[in-house]
Amino acid sequence: MAESQEAAGAAPAMRPRPLSPHLQIYGWKITMAASITHRITGVGLAIGSLLLTCWLLALADGPESYAALQAFLGGWFGKLLLLGFTWSLMYHLCNGVRHLFWDTGRGFEVATANRTAWSAFTGSVLLTLIAWVLAYSCGGSI
Repeated sequence: MAESQEAAGAAPAMRPRPLSPHLQIYGWKITMAASITHRITGVGLAIGSLLLTCWLLALADGPESYAALQAFLGGWFGKLLLLGFTWSLMYHLCNGVRHLFWDTGRGFEVATANRTAWSAFTGSVLLTLIAWVLAYSCGGSI
């Protein structure tokens, strides 16, 4: 009957299409998470750069402004922001090195891509911990 309607010039019957076929086809992979995280940490670095700019402006403005910003950054929320900024920097660095190898045509095999994605996550956490331990052990207060 549909063929006779099409032959007569009528529009074919519309079948409902899936709303999100990619959810049925693609499974979550570590390389997908690494790609998305790389973009998110790029935004985090931009926000962290604004925080760094505020710190420099407070430093230039005088002791009162600097003390106020240091009080904020010394609180739990400020430390959380600094920790996120540090991790974003370290992850973006590790994953950027991964991308540099890709630019040379290496590391595109599935097993290698998965291993380097895990390495970027693991390396960024370790580098963040090292940076914070060194900052506290050198007499600095974050």
